[in-house]
Amino acid sequence: MTQPTQGSPDTLIDCRSLWKIFGDRAPEALQAVTRQGASKAEVLRNFNCVVGVQSASLQVHRGEIFCIMGLSGSGKSTLIRMLNRLIDPSHGTVTIKGQDISRLDASRLREVRARHIGMVFQSVALLPNRTVLENTGFGLEVRSVSRSERERAARAALDKVGLSDWLNRYPSELSGGMQQRVGLARALASDPEIILMDEPFSALDPLIRRQLQDEFRQLTKDLGKSAVFITHDLDEAIRIGDRIAIMKDGAIIQTGTAEEIILNPADQYVSDFVAGISRLHLVKAHSVMVSPDAYLSAPGASLDVLPHAHPDTDIDTLIETITRTDSDAIAVVEGGRTAGIVTLRNLLRGIRGETVSANPGPAHG
Repeated sequence: MTQPTQGSPDTLIDCRSLWKIFGDRAPEALQAVTRQGASKAEVLRNFNCVVGVQSASLQVHRGEIFCIMGLSGSGKSTLIRMLNRLIDPSHGTVTIKGQDISRLDASRLREVRARHIGMVFQSVALLPNRTVLENTGFGLEVRSVSRSERERAARAALDKVGLSDWLNRYPSELSGGMQQRVGLARALASDPEIILMDEPFSALDPLIRRQLQDEFRQLTKDLGKSAVFITHDLDEAIRIGDRIAIMKDGAIIQTGTAEEIILNPADQYVSDFVAGISRLHLVKAHSVMVSPDAYLSAPGASLDVLPHAHPDTDIDTLIETITRTDSDAIAVVEGGRTAGIVTLRNLLRGIRGETVSANPGPAHG
């Protein structure tokens, strides 16, 4: 799929060369890093400063769930807080819907946050003396929205997250998963285009966590929202994200779809991260197919008897298809034409996370 270019109407968030250095001598430390190549350890030793994020660039497109993944201390939470200027960058720009938010005064920044960006933290921080309905409408109350209007918006948001029967309950009566749903409803109540999620499910039990992951993805897609989702769990990033950025030591090491990252890891660090991930639902037919001509060069080969699959069919489905037939291959068909062939050998290569080097030739009718 062709991605929107930088600065296009479909790019809602555009970050370029973002740096965040914490400490009183941050400007000096930044110069030492950018001009002299000082390491994080040298910055800490010489300037008593900490490099939180270094030279991070990313774009988030309309309707996309963009996951930022990294271990503790990788800079991911610092990065997401620069997207709505809860933290000011030391250098670089963050553009939201074409506006450089570093240039906004306090009033205009509050307006952008209130109208265009919702945020959900790991600790949802519900007000204990307020009902679920009142907590959900709290952001609108701060904006002086009338009670009737904020209750209407809060009810609609709670209905979206499946809590319409819990309007008059208090946070102490809710499970952890339900409290996170209230946090999401609170973010949705102002109908933002962008939702920022900072490890919202990490403290939940695995079963509830997977359920909320699926619900969040489906709800975000159904509502046409864009989201940036922070996690330290690659499985969660793969389950939720359309694209993933992997961070280490404050830098973005690689950005791509789960399939791209697994098949072409940028370095050994990323390779180690993806080593234990199952390829069955991630690697698709288009990555393991060979040219129809290469297949037809074998004696007795024919396209007519092969079962069909779409280029985006995953390996698990391809295996199921081929085991239900007597065929030794599958024709990958798009638009009524054969784009390539997946053989048994290449299915095995896909399971191992290997791409096929032979590019398919012209499609066959």
